[in-house]
Amino acid sequence: MASTSTSSISLQTNAQKPCFPSKSAPRISHTNLSFPCSLPLSTKFVCVKSSSTAKYYNEVVVDEEMDRIRRLQNGSDVRGVALEGEKGRTVDLTPPAVEAVAESFGEWVIKGLEKERGHPVENVGVSLGRDPRISGASLSVAVFSGLARAGCLAFDMGLATTPACFMSTILPPFAYDASIMMTASHLPYTRNGLKFFTKKGGLSSPDVEDICDKAARKYANRLTKVSILLNIPLSRVDFMSTYAKHLRDIIKERVNHPLHYETPLQGFQIIVNAGNGSGGFFTWDVLDKLGADTFGSLHLKPDGMFPNHIPNPEDKTAMAVTRAAVLENSADLGIVFDTDVDRSGVVDNKGNPINGDKLIALISAIVLREHPGTTIVTDARTSMALTRFIANRGGQHCLYRVGYRNVIDKGVQLNKEGIETHLMMETSGHGALKENHFLDDGAYMVVKIIIEMVRMKLAGSDEGFGNIIKDLEEPAESLELRINVVSEPRYAKEKAIEAIETFREYVEEGRLEGWELDSCGDCWVSEGCLVDSNDTSAAAVDAHMYRAKVSDEEHGQHGWVHIRQSIHNPNIAVNMQSSVPGCCQTMTRVLLDKFIIANGMDKSLDISQIEKYAKSGIVG
Repeated sequence: MASTSTSSISLQTNAQKPCFPSKSAPRISHTNLSFPCSLPLSTKFVCVKSSSTAKYYNEVVVDEEMDRIRRLQNGSDVRGVALEGEKGRTVDLTPPAVEAVAESFGEWVIKGLEKERGHPVENVGVSLGRDPRISGASLSVAVFSGLARAGCLAFDMGLATTPACFMSTILPPFAYDASIMMTASHLPYTRNGLKFFTKKGGLSSPDVEDICDKAARKYANRLTKVSILLNIPLSRVDFMSTYAKHLRDIIKERVNHPLHYETPLQGFQIIVNAGNGSGGFFTWDVLDKLGADTFGSLHLKPDGMFPNHIPNPEDKTAMAVTRAAVLENSADLGIVFDTDVDRSGVVDNKGNPINGDKLIALISAIVLREHPGTTIVTDARTSMALTRFIANRGGQHCLYRVGYRNVIDKGVQLNKEGIETHLMMETSGHGALKENHFLDDGAYMVVKIIIEMVRMKLAGSDEGFGNIIKDLEEPAESLELRINVVSEPRYAKEKAIEAIETFREYVEEGRLEGWELDSCGDCWVSEGCLVDSNDTSAAAVDAHMYRAKVSDEEHGQHGWVHIRQSIHNPNIAVNMQSSVPGCCQTMTRVLLDKFIIANGMDKSLDISQIEKYAKSGIVG
């Protein structure tokens, strides 16, 4: 049994003060922390109690514990279960685990800066923001402890958004070297996670894999070692006010209202549904100050239990209550943010929900007017109708791998190769613009829509921004199903990959009649980019996935099936669309009978949901 010991991390009076890249210092207050409690404001000293992981585990197998830390990687993020209460899941995102990950990230940042500058670096600043999850306070202390171990200066942004964390590395007088956002996006209150940024943007999956691997080794070593005494200079900073002013200035400058420049939203009513996440600031610190009427806004108070609905622009309840509020108040616009505001959806003045393909079409139309002929990158779950919509406006549509980081990285790559690409957007609502540092920012996307809405009004149009996408066709059917992998967690990924690669072989060998692997054909970007078969793929393969286009004699090509390994959970996601009613059920039957059962995979996969839909046409 590993011994348990406790050591103190304290700040001495002669600790080095953090320095900023500008003479005008941001608003700072110092924080007194006790591990793992909340973060009250009091003195200039920090005292953090940090114990060895023997306190959390009595008898462990080191290899299993290392694997547990490595499995916290979730593509380009870290995610895990932070609280008890989720059936079938144990807590794995513990304070010791978070401390090890934060330390490894801090070391990664320092090493990168030293390599870039060619000499040792000092005063490396890293900011931390978090959403309102109730596990955030204790895990924040673990982050600060890990950063201190790495030799970084820590800056506490408190309640923040994911885009704001990145912008804290850009906007003066802050301009930190790196930032961490603590969030699990739209996942349940029991979950939490970490997103990582440098001035160059979000980290890639291989970067996070490397950080988690180093963290696993640190974590294992500490099973039998004691924490050491560290000095932690920690400052609380108010960055959100600077970020909100940044958004306000963009709206004022681009609208350039002829009558009231400072309040260009005067006369507009805008409903915000923050879902009890971090997005309430957009109401009182952006819209209200620009003259908008925000009466009727919903769930603005941060609440880490998310008592009203999932904070997610894809959530039907979130969109429904926002639609009702827009119609009840005769508002011009409704906005739905996810928890950490890197995604958004909107409702127009007629109560029409705009998310998924519709949101991509709306932003595409705006961007194509500003940048005619530009390429637009989306994930491979978008409809054939969206491709036609973009082409009809003179744009080029590049279908790419599912995963917002994959989509954004593809856009970055295309621009480097001389292919002008101004918009990268996933159907989930993650959207990034070249003009905004390739950052997926739900608030910035809404800013683009607001500017367009005001411009239309100034030009004498009363139709509303929803009119922009009136000619976007909708598929007759659209469906998502999940197939759970029956396996121990450590083997689930391997089994999912095996099933998906077998699917590729079946399609290529013609075993599924009328199904053909979709690889972009003579794409103007690079042949095969959809399945990453080109030599210069934008990113490492973080999840295996393929899309097959489906045809039959009666209808010709009428739909597609996309199958991918989930990076969030031990399952396989199946998306499909068809322009012919009833064909999604037909495609599901083919997938079930001629692939899954014919290949004996029903033994290793939980096919209950797909089986129910194949028989009844009802998603269970």
